[in-house]
Amino acid sequence: MAKIQLSKIDTRAPKAMDKQDTKEKTAKLISELDDLQNLLFAEGKHSVLIVIQGMDASGKDGVVRNVFGNMNPMGVVVKSWKAPTAEELSHDFLWRIHQHTPGKGMVQLFNRSHYEDILITRVHKWCDDDTARKRMKAINDFENLLEEHNNTHILKFYLHISKEEQKERLDERMQDPTKMWKYNENDYEESKLWDIYMQMYEECFENCNQPAWTIVPADQNWYKEYLIASAVHTLLTSLKMQYPGIKK
Repeated sequence: MAKIQLSKIDTRAPKAMDKQDTKEKTAKLISELDDLQNLLFAEGKHSVLIVIQGMDASGKDGVVRNVFGNMNPMGVVVKSWKAPTAEELSHDFLWRIHQHTPGKGMVQLFNRSHYEDILITRVHKWCDDDTARKRMKAINDFENLLEEHNNTHILKFYLHISKEEQKERLDERMQDPTKMWKYNENDYEESKLWDIYMQMYEECFENCNQPAWTIVPADQNWYKEYLIASAVHTLLTSLKMQYPGIKK
């Protein structure tokens, strides 16, 4: 796999993309995803883990709401990862993660994920390079375990937002009453570490690439949602699932 250089990847949709046409395609995909998720649940042979990573204000919550919000909540679970608790820190770093992996028939969304343990921890030097390399190997083994032993299909999305768009969205949180609850002054401090985050993400993509990451241009929500809905739709369709017959 060629090394991913985020600075060379556009954060916006191709100019030829029509916004309204794309939004209509997305709506159709999301409608079909509801049926496919129901089939996944009924057949009970596969599980899906969707990892959503990105810088602050890249739109992770919006993806969860707008792409997956139409699915039956009985078959979809969302886990938003925060800083580990004291109990979680007393175990290996994947201990808290494994408890939330999907059972057969389920779609599990990770809003942030186990990758934080080789991203923010490295940016702030809470984790040295040697430890990070060991964690990368553990993550690869962990994801392989899920794929090989529980028929779990993993999709990993990095929401690729520009530094300018991030600032605009962070500023908006201070002005829009419906978004003020998201405001965290620490987000501005983290944004100052942009270049280091980009380096850590690129090393993450290089070393934890099976399954591969999808880099999603995220400056425009309509395009971001279309790409993710398309990828999930393609995966579920490829499983050739069937409803089980009457059990005798």
